[in-house]
Formats: sequence, structure tokens, C-alpha cells
Amino acid sequence: MTIKAGDSIPSMKLMTPTADGPKEISTDEIFKGKKVVMFAVPGAFTPTCSAKHLPGFVQDADAIHAKGVDTIVCLAVNDVFVMGAWAKDQGAGDKVLMLADGSGAFTKALGLELDLVARGLGVRSQRFALVAEDGKVTHLAVEAPGGFDVSRAEAILAAL
Repeated sequence: MTIKAGDSIPSMKLMTPTADGPKEISTDEIFKGKKVVMFAVPGAFTPTCSAKHLPGFVQDADAIHAKGVDTIVCLAVNDVFVMGAWAKDQGAGDKVLMLADGSGAFTKALGLELDLVARGLGVRSQRFALVAEDGKVTHLAVEAPGGFDVSRAEAILAAL
């Protein structure tokens, strides 16, 4: 079952890269008492994700924060080391919190997994973006297969 507006973000542990190395972080720590924009990509270093999706949120971070957003999160079914390298490559700095869902458990709990086994990529995340306030989803935009429209930074800015 896919998460929808009004649903709570599942309470789970993920990994985030930090200057001191990988760190476990809970979704409760990220979402409770905060307004959060989270977008997910099928994979770090993949073409659309690297050329458009993450760069849009890095570029528009100040405008998104100006709309009352506390944290911008990028989620991918990749390991924490890949997410750290991608953040560095993309200049994400402290503008975007990178979350590694290495096993895809969180993505599956959201009901937003994407089976790319036939393409050699395993099970990944669909491309989506959501807004959550105090752990409850207020807006969810899931892309059609191959699409890049409703989850881009500009679309989320308009939804805020």
C-alpha cells in the first residue's frame, strides 16, 4: 500500500553520511516537529538524478526553506558511502540531508519501491517527492515511469 496524504512517515532507522563518517538516523529525528521536503531518486549518479533532480533542490534550497521548510531530504536505495560521494560531487553541503536506504526497507514501507532487476539495478525507489509536517504527509507527488515533472524542486516550491 502506497503512503498518501494524511499518513504518518514510518518510524525506521536509515544512514546518513557525515564529516565523521556514516551515522544512523531515525525518521522520527528527521520528521517529528518539523516541516520536511523529501524527494527520492532511483539511484545516485544516474543521469536524470545527477543532472536535474538533486541539483534542482540544491539550487532552490534557500527558496524552499523560505517557505517554512526545516529540512530537505534526498533518499535513495544506495549505500551511505555512495550517498556521501554523490553529495560531495553535487555540492549538496548542508543544503540537503542525504539518506541511504541501503536495503530498500524504508522505501518498501512507503510502498514506493521500483523493480529494476531486469535492468540490472535491483529494487530501487520510484522518483517522488513529499512534504510532511510533524511526521504526517501533506503532499505526495509520484512520477510516472520515466517522468520528471511533479517531483522536481520547482513543482514542490509551487506546492508549498
